[in-house]
Amino acid sequence: MSDIDIAQANESTEIHLITQVATDLGLKSDEIEQYGPYKAKITPQALKRIETKPAGKLVLVTAINPTPAGEGKSTVAVGLGDALRQRGHNAVIALREPSLGPVMGMKGGATGGGHAQVVPMEDINLHFTGDMHALTCAVDTLAALIDNHLQQGNKLNLDPRRISWKRGLDINDRALRNVVIGMGGPYQGVPREDGFDITVASELMAVLCLASDLHDLKARIGRIVIGYTYDRKPVTVTDLGVAGAITALLRDAAKPNLVQTLEHTPTLIHGGPFANIAHGCNSVIATRAALHLGDIAITEAGFGADLGAEKFMDIKAPVLGKTPDAVVIVATVRALKYNGGVGLKELQTENLDAVTKGYANLHRHIENMRRYGVPVVVAINDFTSDTQAEVDLIKDLCAKDGARAELATVWADGGAGGLNLADAVLAALDQQSDFQPLYDIQADVKDKLNVIVQKVYGGSGTEFSHKAELNYRMIKRNGWDKLPICVAKTQYSFTDDPKKLGAPTDFKLNISEIVPKLGAGFLVVKTGDIMTMPGLPKQPAALNIDIDDDGQISGLF
Repeated sequence: MSDIDIAQANESTEIHLITQVATDLGLKSDEIEQYGPYKAKITPQALKRIETKPAGKLVLVTAINPTPAGEGKSTVAVGLGDALRQRGHNAVIALREPSLGPVMGMKGGATGGGHAQVVPMEDINLHFTGDMHALTCAVDTLAALIDNHLQQGNKLNLDPRRISWKRGLDINDRALRNVVIGMGGPYQGVPREDGFDITVASELMAVLCLASDLHDLKARIGRIVIGYTYDRKPVTVTDLGVAGAITALLRDAAKPNLVQTLEHTPTLIHGGPFANIAHGCNSVIATRAALHLGDIAITEAGFGADLGAEKFMDIKAPVLGKTPDAVVIVATVRALKYNGGVGLKELQTENLDAVTKGYANLHRHIENMRRYGVPVVVAINDFTSDTQAEVDLIKDLCAKDGARAELATVWADGGAGGLNLADAVLAALDQQSDFQPLYDIQADVKDKLNVIVQKVYGGSGTEFSHKAELNYRMIKRNGWDKLPICVAKTQYSFTDDPKKLGAPTDFKLNISEIVPKLGAGFLVVKTGDIMTMPGLPKQPAALNIDIDDDGQISGLF
């Protein structure tokens, strides 16, 4: 059965009403706002009340560098949550919301898979509670207000050539990367070059996910730099006078969404910034709620640990006020073989030599996470093509590195397939965690970036383009250099070249641009040819999606 078939079969017979999920979680009837029978938002009043409860343990689920198809990080996170519940713990899961870009493109959705899924999966993967649409509306409203300001006299002296705010759309559309607007005469606006970001790459998404509450959200939105004047002074949303209006559009989107797994584990799904463009973690609001509602919160960070997990540790954790008590690194046999030089079409064939060679990638991720002083567990996400010899080899290699590795069969078996992993995580949570940040936040931008490149990626340093060098000087001149670094690079490699797999060393990271994101509170460092508006693949997933006359959706996975 496909993921959607499994989800729909369970949804029709076993899914609990969201009111029951909320009650079991200790929420009052007036502390949720229902979106139909199986989805709800948690009110700000509830969030404030539960903050008086002690926070539970935090488990961060991350991964090695993936194959283009993804390696089931969300599936493992969901299965681990279900397994911990079976072990008697009050586990609560906190995940990102899916973007329609991957759903309609190549990677698929973000609700897990098989018997380790969050439901209702069709709703979550498509329009859910409308958060993405609200964000898109807010992004484009701000863009419209900027262009209206130009049209109506431009009192702020904005230079149309230096407007940095882009429009947004939550779908992969390469044709919108670079556009010209305002054509058609003086009544149609001021002509200028513009472009679109995918919504999940917009600064507003990062702002939503790092804000502590509505007050903080409004303050962060006000700090967003939308462009520069003719004499190159920054102009913010506060200068434009519309921080309140943009925040108002996000009032409901700021409330975390409550759903459940197939085994009824409470799951908060809220926010979804891309990890190779933004910081790749769900909202601070949702993670805090999970910590206060349960005794163990399981959350994830996007793509490999070199991207999402590093950003969780160095960008999200200081805002969250809580560092992970344990880290789970998801690995697969096929991803290790892929990083060991095996082509996508040969990944189902046993190849112990390739597993051994590709293990260098996993080894580096283990060492990187240990550098933060946090206990590490490896989850081997099971695929039917895996052989026992390959799984045993990975366990042996991990053991030599002092890391416990457990096979997770959660796709096929649900929580029962993650019990050994749950036991390993519980053992890790009993260990001492001595968190150490990767770099000194007060250090120079180039120094912080070099620490990431040398200690996490395994490179020797950086090479700045002329544009990036000018950006660096501007950031220093404006006093923005004490912000953390958010590297935007390919997810497939430690380098900026997706073809350099495994664990390359002694390379230079090519820096193409540095973009200050004052609302989010970090500096986006773009590498190589990374794009903030992806394109659809030759065979997009949308070709497999259909709906029947009764409204039943098929082919979503």
